[in-house]
Amino acid sequence: MKEDKDTRLVEVFTGSPWEAEFTKGLLESNGIESILKDGGGLAALAPYYIGQEIAVLVNKDDYEQAMEIVRNREKANE
Repeated sequence: MKEDKDTRLVEVFTGSPWEAEFTKGLLESNGIESILKDGGGLAALAPYYIGQEIAVLVNKDDYEQAMEIVRNREKANE
């Protein structure tokens, strides 16, 4: 992530592994860098473990724009 930005990370989404990956891709296609954070152990059990939620984190400076993208995606899925 860019060094000139506020590098504190904030959560914008939590969901299943595939939902988190989709959200991460959506954010990145809109120019927002993001990372995924799990509660630990998911990588060792993939692809069989499906119960754990994954958080999508962005730089604090990108929070408002990222939340708008996430909210628009959620509205489209209603």
